[in-house]
Amino acid sequence: MKNFEKYSRAYFMPPVSSMKWSEKEYITEAPIWCSVDLRDGNQALVVPMSLEEKLEYFQLLVKSGFKEIEVGFPAASETEYAFLRTLIEQSLIPDDVTIQVLTQSREHIIRKTFESLQGVKKAVVHLYNSTSVAQREQVFKRSNDEIIGIAVTGAKLLKKYAGETEGDFKFQYSPESFTGTEMEFALDICNRVLDVWQPTEDQKVIINLPATVSFSMPHVYASQIEYMSDHLKFRDNVILSVHPHNDRGTGVADAELGMLAGAERVEGTLFGNGERTGNVDIVTLALNMFSHGVDPKLNFENIPEIISVYEPLTKMKVNERHPYGGELVFTAFSGSHQDAIAKGMKWREEKECQYWTVPYLMIDPKDIGREYEGDIIRINSQSGKGGIGYVLEQKYGLQLPQEMRESFGYSVKNVSDRLHKELKPDDIYDIFKKEYVNITAPIEFINYKFVQHDTYQTAVTIRINSEIQEFESGGNGRLDAISHGLQTNLGLHYRNLIYKEHALEIGSGSQAVSYVGITSQEGAVYWGCGIDVDIMTSSVKALFSAVNKMIVIVPLSIENAPSTGGSNN
Repeated sequence: MKNFEKYSRAYFMPPVSSMKWSEKEYITEAPIWCSVDLRDGNQALVVPMSLEEKLEYFQLLVKSGFKEIEVGFPAASETEYAFLRTLIEQSLIPDDVTIQVLTQSREHIIRKTFESLQGVKKAVVHLYNSTSVAQREQVFKRSNDEIIGIAVTGAKLLKKYAGETEGDFKFQYSPESFTGTEMEFALDICNRVLDVWQPTEDQKVIINLPATVSFSMPHVYASQIEYMSDHLKFRDNVILSVHPHNDRGTGVADAELGMLAGAERVEGTLFGNGERTGNVDIVTLALNMFSHGVDPKLNFENIPEIISVYEPLTKMKVNERHPYGGELVFTAFSGSHQDAIAKGMKWREEKECQYWTVPYLMIDPKDIGREYEGDIIRINSQSGKGGIGYVLEQKYGLQLPQEMRESFGYSVKNVSDRLHKELKPDDIYDIFKKEYVNITAPIEFINYKFVQHDTYQTAVTIRINSEIQEFESGGNGRLDAISHGLQTNLGLHYRNLIYKEHALEIGSGSQAVSYVGITSQEGAVYWGCGIDVDIMTSSVKALFSAVNKMIVIVPLSIENAPSTGGSNN
């Protein structure tokens, strides 16, 4: 590409090596989660939420288990102010939830922020100012000491107004654009703020280190976080927080490595909504932990329900491939993937496995409210016999023999390929019924009766070309007797009769299903299925279905077959 020379690495490595985080394998406990959907997320919407919509969204966050929720920038607009006052005056904030409000380091804004908090039981007041080289030089045109002065002044004002306002207030400071700031300067300004606040074990403060713009690979951010964690004053009384954005598509990785590096708190949004490419996605972060056997301490047991609220309120769409929440993220179209999933699910049922190890599925979709039917295996022209058979078994209770699955799989794939579309379970079932079940042409089975049960002597009534005919035959068993009669009386030729039956337990528990496969003289295998309340009748219907499929493919002159009237074979 052209012009790559104009870009440089706009981040700063720590002055000392900070790589202890790389020795850790995974995150062992949930962080403090803070949702910033109603502030950072809302300000990024094309149409920000109304007061009523924000109230509904707040309830969604509470229901999802968030204990810290940033509700806005109350001094910035009347809507933000009114929203906060509504939460307080209508007692909508649960006792175990702490709201958070954002403020710049300007006295009139800080004063109005605390006015908006009148009557609140507890809140985090979040102070920020930009610290990056680009912001200092290009936007504020201030020296390092002047930028520190802004932060320190704001810290003092927070103490002043908190002392004059009833309520339990915790302070938070963010060196905004932290990732574009020299690490020594970021450390200095945070420590100067901490000197003002003097945190204690009973009154901890939050230092939040945002990747306001993501400049580096995730391991660099982790090293920056670790450096700050190792060198902050009052470290035992500081809650270290991260707030990654997703400019490089690494927001989740930044947060995960940041937690390994010492962060105890994460600010983010549901499904990553936020400025530009968005904030870190807390749904993905939390469920990544869940997939490692760690309780994320959030209630994401019904992701579809959360999406059903999230999308109308934000007017945003959760992408089909979005981790965990996307419509297609648990779906396999590929034949080999479908086969592996189907076998893995069967294995799990048979072995009563303690741990989830199904191929291609990172977690059990049911744990987050997704359904196996229609979610895991979906059928198109790329699908295979395993997936198609799985769909029939899961939804309709049909347990096709392995050999029959292959035959039917080609039929389904051909239909999908011809129509250029995905086939729904009902489509697949309709194809199966049409091509395999109780086929009555050109030979229609009417009934049968056993003349001599001890020798399986059988009389069978059929209809060919509107003509009723009857024949008798014997064999080694009931189905063998009828099959023998079909061959000898109608001049049919096939061998290797394959047979399987089972009760149809899903949908209509009293019915029986039988499958019959036969091999023609040319070596082709033809399958039929019979469904009936009587197991023997279903077997006979399956045999006739297979024979009729063979006759259609390899036409036989059955109208010229030997007379069947009362013959005994």
